Amino acid sequence: MFELFADSTPNARKISIMLEEINESYDLTLINLNKGEQFNEEFKKISPFSKIPVLRHNNKTIFESGAILIYLANLSGEFYGSNQSLTTQWLMAQMGYIGPMLGQHHQFHHYNPGKSDFGEDRYFKIAETIYKNLDDHLSINEYLANEYSIADIATFPWIARHPIHDIGLKNHKNLLRWYDQISHRPAVLKGYDLFKDGSMPPSVN
Repeated sequence: MFELFADSTPNARKISIMLEEINESYDLTLINLNKGEQFNEEFKKISPFSKIPVLRHNNKTIFESGAILIYLANLSGEFYGSNQSLTTQWLMAQMGYIGPMLGQHHQFHHYNPGKSDFGEDRYFKIAETIYKNLDDHLSINEYLANEYSIADIATFPWIARHPIHDIGLKNHKNLLRWYDQISHRPAVLKGYDLFKDGSMPPSVN
């Protein structure tokens, strides 16, 4: 049995989507970030940097969403792709660049506008570049690592924040095709609705 410690963030949704894709049931334990529960001493014992998600399985505890995805891919034998080196590269691109940069864009552009012109401008431009680079790559590839994999599962929840990016997903036809294709997968829809409150990947108008 799996236990997922999470809140409704892109990184947490990576794991719930993956668990649904490999048809594994799990218990969900809410770590309320707004209440600072990630800093509780008990939680820090399983997450040294007070981050979610964390997955517990058979007396193992795994933190860092990318590490969890690799663990589940190896465990299930699914979604690591036929070229694991390529899949790992795109997974690391999400972990080291796409997620962190879009996260900073969220902070400056959406949650704290007007506090730093430099920060808003810098991360807006980086977000634009991320959209363009992904769109260019997906113009010649159906998925990030050629076939649907943990790289796509990791990246999708971040692109699902497109309404607050203000980049214009509809203007990036290849990225939009990829987004629409993944957002209609039954396991993605089920995993995205992490807390069973009717949440769905935002549509593109």
